[in-house]
Amino acid sequence: MRMTREHHVIQVSFLPRLFPVNVYLVEEEDGLTLIDAGMPFSYKGILKAAGSLGKPITRIILTHAHGDHVGALDRLHEALPDAEVCISSRDALLLKGDASLLPHEPQTPVRGSVPKGIRTRPDRVLEDGDRIGSLVAIATPGHTPGHMAFMDTRSRVLIAGDAYQSRGGLAVSGRLRPLFPFPALATWNGELALASAKRLAELEPSVLAVGHGRMLRQPAAAMRAAAADAEQRLRPAVGRV
Repeated sequence: MRMTREHHVIQVSFLPRLFPVNVYLVEEEDGLTLIDAGMPFSYKGILKAAGSLGKPITRIILTHAHGDHVGALDRLHEALPDAEVCISSRDALLLKGDASLLPHEPQTPVRGSVPKGIRTRPDRVLEDGDRIGSLVAIATPGHTPGHMAFMDTRSRVLIAGDAYQSRGGLAVSGRLRPLFPFPALATWNGELALASAKRLAELEPSVLAVGHGRMLRQPAAAMRAAAADAEQRLRPAVGRV
């Protein structure tokens, strides 16, 4: 486990050299907001990291409902029964194991490890623009139908979940990186993922914090370049042979 701080945001990375899975602790006046719950084995490490900061976890927010982001949720909820659990209204369905699609959505199957048997239910479902402490929720569908990113309004640190990855080279969700292909392989809809990535780049974050890989400072230019690369792959130029 490795801990890295940027402003009020602390990245807690599990298996950072092999298969990095990141969760984030965001310091607030009333305690800590945990963003994502990692793998099932992350439970003890998350509590240890929070303990080292000397503040209680008062909220648990999920960027999306894939198994490597919600794996320790039930055990954390048992240990922290008063912590408010939040997820987008759309991915609240995935959290229950329901991978069916809504009529207006692209009818391509949801990919990745949709959890089975998660008992915890959200106390609050989120919509685009909602505020949770110092964070603002940003709808970023694509990796999953209800994926969300969160920006700390104090420092403009952007916790982007799997909308981007930095492991194996910065990439938009759905753009395959051979050194770490898993986020791309688990992406539901590339067109929506690209649109969401462009939206995040326009926010000019001070730091990009992702689900897999290291945090990047002043990342906007690199984010735009990654989006342009994804767009070129997704929509080949007319006349290319």
